This record gives sequence, structure tokens and C-alpha cells, in this order.
Amino acid sequence: MSDWLGPRDGTDGPHGSEEDGLFDTTRPESPPGSAGVTGGLAPTRPDAPLAVRMRPGTLDEVLGQGHLLEPGAPLRRLVEGSGAASVMLYGPPGTGKTTLASLISRATGRRFEALSALSAGVKDVRAVIDLARRRLTAGEQTVLFIDEVHRFSKTQQDALLAAVENRIVLLVAATTENPSFSVVSPLLSRSLVLQLRSLTDDDIRTLLDRAVTDPRGLGGAVTLTEEAMGHLVRLAGGDARRALTALEAAAGTVLDRDGGAVPHRDGGTVVDLAAVESSVDRAAVRYDRDGDQHYDVTSAFIKSLRGSDVDAALHYLARMIVAGEDPRFIARRLMIHASEDVGMADPSALQTATAAAQVVQLVGMPEAQLALAQATIHIATAPKSGAVTAALGAAMADIRAGKAGTVPAHLRDGHYAGAQKLGNAIGYRYPHDTTDGVLAQQYPPDELVGVDYYEPTTHGGERELATRVGKLRRIVRG
Repeated sequence: MSDWLGPRDGTDGPHGSEEDGLFDTTRPESPPGSAGVTGGLAPTRPDAPLAVRMRPGTLDEVLGQGHLLEPGAPLRRLVEGSGAASVMLYGPPGTGKTTLASLISRATGRRFEALSALSAGVKDVRAVIDLARRRLTAGEQTVLFIDEVHRFSKTQQDALLAAVENRIVLLVAATTENPSFSVVSPLLSRSLVLQLRSLTDDDIRTLLDRAVTDPRGLGGAVTLTEEAMGHLVRLAGGDARRALTALEAAAGTVLDRDGGAVPHRDGGTVVDLAAVESSVDRAAVRYDRDGDQHYDVTSAFIKSLRGSDVDAALHYLARMIVAGEDPRFIARRLMIHASEDVGMADPSALQTATAAAQVVQLVGMPEAQLALAQATIHIATAPKSGAVTAALGAAMADIRAGKAGTVPAHLRDGHYAGAQKLGNAIGYRYPHDTTDGVLAQQYPPDELVGVDYYEPTTHGGERELATRVGKLRRIVRG
């Protein structure tokens, strides 16, 4: 992966690592690659990363997952110690999967064992299960947390089946990929699949405010300007770990700067936009996902695609990505315009756009930005046609004008008793009985016989379609 893409979210680099201080208290009895702790993750060191120090210690501190933590919901029951089902926590990086696993363990008093699929093998999995089995004979239960479970091979996942089914361990598995595609069916069927959501901008603001004032965090040593706060929220992209890592870097910059600290009237040191930019090496982009810039940039992106200016389209795509626009929104626009502005002039454009949307869903950012760029280039450089849009618009206009006559009797459903007595399906001619697979037969209601909706252009693939559609109409209409 090229350096310009930056590190993978939630794995390493500036965004933080799942192993930076999270599982740093390995006990002698725990197998290699695991962390054995009673009642959740071990107490964090004072010098641990800010994202680790600010990990929620109670359910009330968990942000953004209200849909899973309502009274009586399976996840709340687990966290409160009254549930016993294994779970798959599926969601983007930085949404609290590790935290929830810890809270589940802490609430029930169970031992907490953690494995990372990046480093653990079948031997490690079996060692943890053997340890959990010995504990169970002494009346002590174990929560087994597996991070990045989608990276486990089929053999590794199969090694968990008996232990999960017999509740030797309570499995809490985390994955950023859709478990329907990445987890074996037997393990999936034995677990509740709970989808976590990216944190909203308001959630990230709450988190940053808490980190600035909380003694576990910065303890009021700094104060954020509104511009700095807004930029950190944009940089986060719904990822709590990324937001806290960026805040820690910016706070460190101003606190370490000799003579550069600007006292704030309320105490503490000001972290402004310049400090955030210099710390995370990313310029602020004038772009508000809920304001004029959102609509202006989106409009320019769409019109650049339609106008076949590939370079301008890539520029606006980059502005949206850098500003933290939801990649699902970008993917939806690309799919729409693959039909609206390209259509049958290049039908493969829709396939490319749809594939890009799947990459966004299954892989996530930052890698998915390459698929979005590929779809942007395909649509911008493809031959253009608005014929699909015009055809559907004309057909819908006729419907709204009341031109929706009775379906011809020979086309009506004849698969029920009494249909033939009503005259349904009598006289229907089966096209595949002819050599060419096309024959003369009335298909539209009487009021619309002879009406042309689809008018192919001479652009790209529609050049050949124009000839073919003409021939088909002459045959079908006799």
C-alpha cells in the first residue's frame, strides 16, 4: 500500500494500535498472544496512549451505540451480566468493540482473555480454551475476546466451535468486515451478530470534551478552540481512536513548545487549528457536511462527472474524502450517475460503481477510496447518454397523466383456478418458440401502442443499440 494512503484504520500508525497498551498485562498462566485479566482489561498505565486511558469504564460512558444498549437489548443484558450468548461485534474501527468486550467481562466477574487474529494461531486458540476449561471446573468462567476475527482461517474458526457451543468460553469477537462473508456459518449461527455504528459528529465532540477535562485524559491542561474542535471532528470520521490520537498529538505539540503556549482566560493552554494541522499533517478543508460547501462540492462533483472532466471530478472527490465525507454517500452518488449520465452507452459503469460501494462496505476506508476513484474515472471518461433518464421520465409522466390502461388479456396471470374462464393468458405467444426469440405481439395497454420511450443515442454502446431497438420494434409491432 502506498504511503499516501496512510495507515490502516485501527491497526497501526498514527491512528493507534489495538495492541498499544490494551493487552499489556499478560499473566504467566495465559497462553502466548493472550492477555489474562480478571474482570476486563487491566488498569491502564499513566503513560498509556490517550485513546487507551479514555476507554469507557462504565456503560454510561459508551458513545454512539444507543441502538444496542436499550433496556432489554441483548448487548445491554450481556454488559449487565444477565446474558449468556456469544456475540460478533461488527462495525468500523474506533466504535468501541474492545471496550464492550471488557465491560461484558467486568460485569460478570469472568476472566478476560484476548487474542488478536493478526498474531494468534490454532495452537493459541486451543491453549486459551484448555485454560478456560480448567477454570470452569473451579467455577470460574472466561470471556474470550478475539480481535479481527475475520482474519482467522476456517481451521482457526472451527477450533472455537465446541467451546462456544458448550459455553466453555463466552466468545466476544470483533470484526470490521461483514461476518456473513468472513466468518464460517457454524460459528456465525452460534453467535449474536451486533452491528456497531460509526460515532456521529456530536459523539466525537462529547468524547473530545471529556478527554480534555477528565483526569484520565488531559485533565484541563489544554483548551480547544472551536476551529480546532471542528477539524478534529472531521479528521475522526466517526472513529473515536483516531480522534483521541489526533487530540493527543496536538496537545503534545502546544505543551512541549518552548514559549509557544498561549494562556487561556479559563486556564490551560490553547490548542488552535494551526496546532492541530501541524500535528497531524493534514490541512483543514473548507467543507461542512451539513452546510453550503457540502452541496456546492457535491454539485460540482456531479457536474464534472456528467461533463466528462475526469480531473475536476477527481479534485472534488479528493476534497470530499479529505474533509471526512461519508464514503457511502459518495458511493451512492456514483451509482446514481452511472445510470443517469452514462446508462446504456456503457452499462459496465454501473457495475464499477456498485463494486466500489461494496468495497466501501466490506473493506472500509482508507483503502476504499481507491475504488471510489476508479469508479469516478470510469464514469467521467465513459461515453454519456441521458436516454435511460429520459425514457423513465417519459413513462412516469404518462402514468401520472392517467395513461395506465388495462393489461392485455393474453399477458395476464393464468396460474390460478378460474383464470381461463376470465380470458387470462389465452392467446399468449411464447417468444422462445421462434428462431429469433422475437415475434409480433401486443405488450402495452391499448392507449400506449406505438409509443416510444427509449431513444438510444449514438454514443458508445448505444450506437449499436439504436439499430437493434429499431429492428425489435418493427418485429414486435408487426
